[in-house]
Amino acid sequence: MSASPQRVAVVTGASSGIGAATVRRLRADGHPVLAGARRTDRLEALAAQTGARWMPLDVSDAQSVRDFVAKVDECAILVNNAGGAFGFNPIAEAVDEEWERMYATNVLGTMRMIGGLLPLLERSGEGHVVNVGSIAGFEVYPGGAGYTAAKHAERALTRTLRMELLGRPIRVTEISPGLVETEFSLVRLGDAERAQAVYAGMRPLVADDIADCIAWVVSRPGHVNIDEIVARPRDQATATLVHRRPD
Repeated sequence: MSASPQRVAVVTGASSGIGAATVRRLRADGHPVLAGARRTDRLEALAAQTGARWMPLDVSDAQSVRDFVAKVDECAILVNNAGGAFGFNPIAEAVDEEWERMYATNVLGTMRMIGGLLPLLERSGEGHVVNVGSIAGFEVYPGGAGYTAAKHAERALTRTLRMELLGRPIRVTEISPGLVETEFSLVRLGDAERAQAVYAGMRPLVADDIADCIAWVVSRPGHVNIDEIVARPRDQATATLVHRRPD
């Protein structure tokens, strides 16, 4: 069975960055798209640009997910992109609220969306769950324990899901980006200058690079499952080993 270009896609965390780029790319490829995120003003603007539909969604809030899912009548592709990192404290100085927020968004949010939309994904006859993880799902670094713990958990969720759905018409893919220049570092660090320094002296990926990966995996014939794509900038070898050119 070949993948149809007209499969309905749901994209979470769609108000900016990788999520917004994914909405644009999937719409350009002919997919009807339902975009969900907390920042509804951005969703409204994205919908006006792309023709996507949108609804408010906070994946860290179970009731928000239930309200969202209740209004979805068709879904063949689910892109779980909502996530984020908060804080850079070592474990001994960890802030409970930051860890809880990362787990609620990256792990529980992904779990809730899959659980809520699984019947529709299966009913489509050619479902596809795409979880946007991170190289932090299999690497660690000082100051990153909260985020890497959450992304390791999300990776375990993805791999387990693939086993649980074996024999059912649903593919499961994980996209694991390295350094991508979006609002990610600004949200995490809370300071524009510090956020910009993350990418200093090197060329990071951009959101469109990851959207391209997502568009490619969902376009494969229905019998082909791309388990995982790890996408890093050429200048990055690990989470902490980055080649930076002098100014």
